[in-house]
Amino acid sequence: MVTRFFLYGAAGWIIEILWTAAGSLKRGDKRMIGYTSIWMMPIYGSAVFLEPLYNIIYVLPIFIRGLIYMMCIFSAEFLSGFILEGIIGSCPWDYSGARFNVCGLIRLDYAPCWFAVGLLFEFGYRSLITGGILQFI
Repeated sequence: MVTRFFLYGAAGWIIEILWTAAGSLKRGDKRMIGYTSIWMMPIYGSAVFLEPLYNIIYVLPIFIRGLIYMMCIFSAEFLSGFILEGIIGSCPWDYSGARFNVCGLIRLDYAPCWFAVGLLFEFGYRSLITGGILQFI
């Protein structure tokens, strides 16, 4: 479980770096500088706790599973941001200037992204299970 925690954390870092690099390009910066925060490792790594959820909902249609993952990610993002603000006085992300933000901690317009990311992590987990890799991790 610890290894998968770090595997999910690293995957989250990579996705976030690619996302912020794409945002950089969209703003006209051809250097495509991507970035993340060290605080994001345990937040992304906590996806390991969604594994039991996958085992329960895998029989549901993909659209329903995507919605469930999206809500879990929104909840985790809001809660982790709220906790970080309480502990260190700030949060690595600040959506307060975005149109569809909630308390500056989540962006509702990111719903399709979180839907897709949840299913991407499900695919990764399923690949670990069916590939027999999970027994070694």
